[in-house]
Amino acid sequence: MRLIDDEGENLGIVPIARAQQIATDANLDLVEVAPDARPPVVRIMDYGKWRYEQEQKAKQARKHQSQIVIKEIKFRPKIDPHDYVTKKGHVERFLRHRDKVKITIMFRGRELLHPERGEAILLRLADELRDIALIESRPNLDGRNMVMMLSPVRDIQASAPAASSDNSATPEIA
Repeated sequence: MRLIDDEGENLGIVPIARAQQIATDANLDLVEVAPDARPPVVRIMDYGKWRYEQEQKAKQARKHQSQIVIKEIKFRPKIDPHDYVTKKGHVERFLRHRDKVKITIMFRGRELLHPERGEAILLRLADELRDIALIESRPNLDGRNMVMMLSPVRDIQASAPAASSDNSATPEIA
């Protein structure tokens, strides 16, 4: 077996009994790190400490991962203009919080005979929010529902503070 000591130095090819004896004398563990190599590679290390460090690295990687949240808003094909504006505001808020939004148009009864009305509402919404949203999936009829996915544009947060500071920069004199 090829033996690597606890400082990372290659001690060469040694019999397994000798490698175990060196590890025992150092009060450390003998760990096989490359079983497929010819000859197999073993390393002298504190296995408990190494495993702990690996768990900490994995924990840090999970901590820095971003969670993808999908919010859903439901519309009807005969939505009132005021209700449309209210729900559009909710969609805009979700997108500004970096969440994806699933927009569903629910058809009841004979409303299903005119799916173009639902598609028009979805496309209108996507067009009005084109500055902050990208269409991830186009309107798709799924049974009695028409679904469209919107995802936030990458530079929303960069453009949002600039827009608000422009309005406050010029005070209005009455």
